[in-house]
Amino acid sequence: MKIAVIGTGYVGLVTGTCLAETGNDVICVDINEQKVQKMQNGEVPIYEPGLDLLFHRNIKQGRLTFTTVLADAIKDAQIIFMALPTPPGGDGAADLSYILGAAKDISKLITEYKIIVNKSTVPVGTADKVKAVFAENTTVEVDVVSNPEFLREGVAVDDFMKPDRVVLGTKSERAKKLMTELYGPYVRQGNPILFMDERSSELTKYAANSFLATKITFMNEIANLCELVGADVDAVRKGIGSDERIGKRFLFPGVGYGGSCFPKDVQALVRSSDDYAYDFQILKSVMEVNERQKTILVDKVLKYFKNDIKGKHFALWGLAFKPETDDIREAPALYIIDALLANGATVTVFDPEAMSNIRTTIGDKVNYAKNQYEALENADALLIATEWSVFRNPDFDKIEVALKNKVVFDGRNLYDLQKMIDLGYYYNSIGRKLID
Repeated sequence: MKIAVIGTGYVGLVTGTCLAETGNDVICVDINEQKVQKMQNGEVPIYEPGLDLLFHRNIKQGRLTFTTVLADAIKDAQIIFMALPTPPGGDGAADLSYILGAAKDISKLITEYKIIVNKSTVPVGTADKVKAVFAENTTVEVDVVSNPEFLREGVAVDDFMKPDRVVLGTKSERAKKLMTELYGPYVRQGNPILFMDERSSELTKYAANSFLATKITFMNEIANLCELVGADVDAVRKGIGSDERIGKRFLFPGVGYGGSCFPKDVQALVRSSDDYAYDFQILKSVMEVNERQKTILVDKVLKYFKNDIKGKHFALWGLAFKPETDDIREAPALYIIDALLANGATVTVFDPEAMSNIRTTIGDKVNYAKNQYEALENADALLIATEWSVFRNPDFDKIEVALKNKVVFDGRNLYDLQKMIDLGYYYNSIGRKLID
């Protein structure tokens, strides 16, 4: 099939590349001329494991191309994916201006039937709004399909190529047939393509992310309670995770959820609920707890240093909101850095992939290390905010030499408690016994 993908962020670029991998001719369009030029030159603009292999292969074989000209991208396309940002506005509601603007532009260019696919995460009723834009600007027949993405940064390529399910919101039999043909190669193992109405499809994405955010936040609350009552969150996690009704995923305590999806999607669902005069109390509590959790490590640091860290220097390992991505949107590390600086401390940071993004965002507010051990030099303590694999089995001899004190605040529970006892560290983690 001939496919156009509008927007080349995480979702758009992964979608376009993976669709090309199954033999489709895909044109990705973006208004950022510099970004498009880089992609045309073979440069992948984001860090996503496995994406570069498919990206280069499909460019070489002529199935994946890039342009800044919308008309060129959609001219021959049977299906047009809109993978555009929906950032939260000041009131928390999703900003649909990019999507509705693109729909208007497309509507003025098409001359034959097209399927318009909302791939972005959008509030309930967005498909109706997109349909209204087309109805206002063209007499050409279109079908608007809601197709939410369920891509996890760090494993997005695998998630697209082998999805648990494909959710498609449309009442059109014509669209159902073409979308089934398009997604058929990805569900050969029997995972379902779920057809439903557009509004149910739109709500499915928000419901899924909000539930997972709630699960994470619930476990963080349990971890905080464990510290107060003397329980071990690792034991509790295993005890409840073995219940198949609950499952073991998303039960790891830490410094809160971040990224491009959970924060804005939970907020947007709450805002949508407010529009219908429904007080979504659980999700409001989830947001409040998560906001506190992002700086729980700093609370531990302040307690250890008797509420005075002015002039202290700290090492921070991990800046991305989770491992295997360079995405720092709503990353807990940003909140940790701000809180340390606000209390008069200085910080040296290291992350395997997110350093350039942090430098672009906060500039010279912190010091940047070339590797994880350089970050430790002359630091009064080490803080860990992201569970990168490279941090899981460090050289503790090097840590001991570089740090002023054998003090570690671990926001991801990377290390075995007994090992840290044997090594003589002050080790403060989340929901587990305090080692002093």
